[in-house]
Amino acid sequence: MRGRVSGTFSVIHRDASCGARLGSLKTPHGEIETPIFMPVGTNATVKAMTPEDLWAVHAQIILANTYHLYLRPGHRLVESLGGLHRFMNWSGPILTDSGGFQVFSLGELRKISEEGVKFQSHLDGSYHVLTPELSIKIQEALGADIIMCFDECPAATADYDYVSRSLEMTTRWAKRCKEAHSREGQQLFGIIQGGMHHDLRARSLNEICAIGFDGYALGGLSVGEEKEQMYGVMESCAPLMPQDAPRYIMGIGAPEDLVEAVWHGFDMFDCVMPTRNARNGMLFTSQGRINIKAKAYEEDGGPLDPACGCHVCRTYSRAYLRHLYRAGEILASQLNTYHNLYYYLDLMRRMRGAIRENRFTEFRRDFYGSQTDNHVQKKEES
Repeated sequence: MRGRVSGTFSVIHRDASCGARLGSLKTPHGEIETPIFMPVGTNATVKAMTPEDLWAVHAQIILANTYHLYLRPGHRLVESLGGLHRFMNWSGPILTDSGGFQVFSLGELRKISEEGVKFQSHLDGSYHVLTPELSIKIQEALGADIIMCFDECPAATADYDYVSRSLEMTTRWAKRCKEAHSREGQQLFGIIQGGMHHDLRARSLNEICAIGFDGYALGGLSVGEEKEQMYGVMESCAPLMPQDAPRYIMGIGAPEDLVEAVWHGFDMFDCVMPTRNARNGMLFTSQGRINIKAKAYEEDGGPLDPACGCHVCRTYSRAYLRHLYRAGEILASQLNTYHNLYYYLDLMRRMRGAIRENRFTEFRRDFYGSQTDNHVQKKEES
């Protein structure tokens, strides 16, 4: 069941009070301390952030997307210009998503078969067929440090029989991905599906681990399910996953979800939540979420988060951030995104420290106690 791993991941310490673990993942572009959050740079850019900004907020690895880069500007162009790292001037590690989630989000614009998925581009309506082999070929051309198997991501509401058939196809596609993968030094992660059904998750996990990959991801979460369902999948899968390989949960991003996942023993995460919310004026602080466009902050000369050490919180007031947002200034997106990503990556840093000191259960309890979103919401206007 355990399959092969690359030997580039090691567990440095396990918290004595729970499943949380401290790890190290080595890649050609640097070593990553886990648990870690990966900012999403879908189109070879993390929106509103320069590569220099990403280093400043202590990003260790970022995510880019196969589907979007295949359609524009094209993986062959990126390859001809020296690969994704040189193309976007990011010298740190990169993980590429296989494109599966984006393709399956197209709804009526795509058709699934054993070969792969035929879909219409959201850009110009042109038809394409994305197969497991092509997904791997694109990701190899992009030159990411970590690439993902092509999988089918069923909706949270999909019935049991559909999810069962879907995970069988995901397993067959995973075998094809592994056979197609040939780039040296590039790690390939398998994806575990199974919806909200714990028995199907266990079945998918066994099948994917039997193939053998460098790391293992839970897909099909944060697709509309209740938090209790999400946490139930984490709890049921964590004890069954290989101990000597990185564990990645795809697409989850609320701070409380990250804390819960780390508590269960997961290592890697990504989500557009900190960047997308920033552009919409929703900011994360040590005491919960703040809607910066609320009138309550119109004359507030204090920092966004007094407990935050980021450049934004040390330099600008809530009143100024509110003004920028209401005026539609580009700087609002830049400063808000900088802060939100700093908050997320600092949260991961603090979680790593708590694991190292065997106090993660206490950290988790204190984190939930510090979130006063209900109080904050009373101050805000829609």
